[in-house]
Amino acid sequence: MPKDLFSTQAASYAKWRPGYPKELIEYIISFVQDRDTAWDCATGNGQAAILLAEHMNKVLATDLSNEQLKYAKPHPKIIYSQSPAEHTSFADNTFDLVTVAQAYHWFDHEAFCKEASRVCKPGAVVAVWGYNLCSTHSATINELIRRFYTETTGPYWDAARKLVDQEYKTVYFGFNEIPVAQHFSIHMKWSIRDLEGYLSSWSSVQKYIKVNGQNPVEPFIDEVSEHWPQQEELAFEFPLFLRMGKA
Repeated sequence: MPKDLFSTQAASYAKWRPGYPKELIEYIISFVQDRDTAWDCATGNGQAAILLAEHMNKVLATDLSNEQLKYAKPHPKIIYSQSPAEHTSFADNTFDLVTVAQAYHWFDHEAFCKEASRVCKPGAVVAVWGYNLCSTHSATINELIRRFYTETTGPYWDAARKLVDQEYKTVYFGFNEIPVAQHFSIHMKWSIRDLEGYLSSWSSVQKYIKVNGQNPVEPFIDEVSEHWPQQEELAFEFPLFLRMGKA
């Protein structure tokens, strides 16, 4: 059954989740022969779809969650619709590019790959990517974030989260693989309130609150604030990982 772990915090997700670097999209696009139609699957609030629209004639963006789609960024080249990743109403041989940003771990992978193969044109590019835990220049803050991720909220992550930790290296990907020759990162300048908002969008945090009746982010931010220069913004980096293939 498809998993929807983000409808509850859709507004928080839209406000606080980091976007993707244009360099990543440009790299993926460089492998796409015909830049007519793209499918951005599990689009969320359209973060990747907006970037794809700069390069493609049309982007069809789907998500399992109607709540997420309510916060999607409008664009004349983008058509948003609700749909599971594994079963769509798209016609055969529709897409030149299929993308999945920070969501592939939630899918039924074989079913999605079968569906993507059906709706892709021959030779279309399929790209799935994600990002791991963020870090900053402070080793102390990094360690606190690591502990919050692995210990405080660790038991509340869905089992699929381990696929992100493994950078999708172990997951089924049923396409002719394209070697990825570059490394990409997301770079953010965050206040402590930005970090608080981002952590609050985690599915594990929402499950922790549901189970325990209290928000683990609040005491964590109190602890981090002891090591955060007052009113300063800190530079954070999220390492990205990417798998690509041709249908």
